[in-house]
Amino acid sequence: MKFLIIDDNIGANQNIKDSVSRLGACDSSYDGLDGLCLAESNTYDMIFAEILLPGKNGIEILQELRKKSTCPVIIVSSLDTVEKRVECLRMGADDFVGKPFDSEELVARTEALLRRYNNNFNTRYAYENVELDFASKMVKINGEFVHMSARMYEIVEYLVRNRNTIISKEQLFNRAWGFDSETVITVVEVYMSKLRKILEKYGCKDYLKTVKNVGYMWKER
Repeated sequence: MKFLIIDDNIGANQNIKDSVSRLGACDSSYDGLDGLCLAESNTYDMIFAEILLPGKNGIEILQELRKKSTCPVIIVSSLDTVEKRVECLRMGADDFVGKPFDSEELVARTEALLRRYNNNFNTRYAYENVELDFASKMVKINGEFVHMSARMYEIVEYLVRNRNTIISKEQLFNRAWGFDSETVITVVEVYMSKLRKILEKYGCKDYLKTVKNVGYMWKER
């Protein structure tokens, strides 16, 4: 899971991150224009946004996002009135949480939306001899813990959550490195080669498929 938090209040941004980081990694933005740029250029599982933002407000962000994205959005705002809730929901928000918020309620609402939008949402993946614990970010094959870097794990989880679907090199790069990374996109091929060697060591190389000139896929046998 990967989330984007758009809130110019440093404390509020951190509070949201502290709440939902148990479910996945978080990127933070403190400006509406920068937040929209991140949202449009990266692949996120959910976006949290305040209404009152410099550069571009949360409602304007919603308007732009809904032209091209169905990514679930929760508005977390101090501007908590019935009128604003209705406006945000009609503009495409999936939920509205007023500030101050209860951390457990925010997590519960996040999990509910993820279940609705992502059929693969779960806390654990297990298929034949491969297991992933999404909460602890651990991989086990044949009952043995597999040591890998955080970025390698991010790639594996992304492929597994989108199993049996072709993922392009660009999607993997944006997911694991970010569109504004100075790293060249060919690094994806390097990591996929390393991943294939890891899987081959455990007799699982058939799970990872390369679709020539298209991308990669985690394929269940």
